Amino acid sequence: MRKVHGVKSLIIYLESVNFPLNEERVNELILKREIPHNNPIGNTIIFDLNHIDWWINEKKRT
Repeated sequence: MRKVHGVKSLIIYLESVNFPLNEERVNELILKREIPHNNPIGNTIIFDLNHIDWWINEKKRT
């Protein structure tokens, strides 16, 4: 499973796949539970990149 930790790492990944979002937008999506993520311990946020890839494809369809 491919994972990244933290919003900044996710932003770097999103830019690398030509789906750029800024930190404010990512945080908004997390709060609304509109982007796949895990929050297992405290303020740690983990993103499974396989789920993120799926989410990007869904967003591009709409």
